[in-house]
Amino acid sequence: MHDDTVERTTDGSGRLCDLTFDEIRKLNASAKHRLRSKFPGEKVPTLREGVVESMRHNLTIYFDVKGHADQAVDALKQLYLEFPQLYDSSIVCSFMPDVVYKMRRADRKVVTALTHRPWHLSHLGDGTRRFRSFWKHYLYVGMDIIVDWSLHSFLWRLCGNSAFLVQKNFVSQDYVSHWSSKGIHVVPWTVNTFAEKSYLENVLECSYITDSLVEDCDPHY
Repeated sequence: MHDDTVERTTDGSGRLCDLTFDEIRKLNASAKHRLRSKFPGEKVPTLREGVVESMRHNLTIYFDVKGHADQAVDALKQLYLEFPQLYDSSIVCSFMPDVVYKMRRADRKVVTALTHRPWHLSHLGDGTRRFRSFWKHYLYVGMDIIVDWSLHSFLWRLCGNSAFLVQKNFVSQDYVSHWSSKGIHVVPWTVNTFAEKSYLENVLECSYITDSLVEDCDPHY
């Protein structure tokens, strides 16, 4: 699951932490998807089921870890032991440097990436303030500045980073060139229009994360 709640991607409601797996399994995972008529009644897969299905289609997998670094690393380490082909077809990524650091310490062969959106602590994806309080807002603005500096000055090296997954609005030709010179790939997200895809492919010459390879989709931040 991507979110803390199930409303956006299923026909259910509630926080993930308040639901059992059996309850989540009963939800329709295609309920809000644009192709729901073609895939009715899809169930939320386990991590292992998702990996097996992705490998069956020869897909590259991004393990996007949202938290709980130790538990996530333990689960992923077992998957890499069971499916060694994942070393060549997957990336472990996270907004949280400790996840990437611990994954690399657990297994140096795993490819890892730091995910980043400037100002993500103080602002939502659409640019609006995350907090109404004046003092709280500027406290988190200050934290954003520290995080941005840390990621780009020393954390990328400390974590054994192979790529930066960066929100598309903050990617430029200079940014891509800078990290390319250090052997780091820049992968913008989420790129959902033909014009954006053409720019990234033909001008910046970098890969990207998208919700669809065949059609334009709604913006996603």
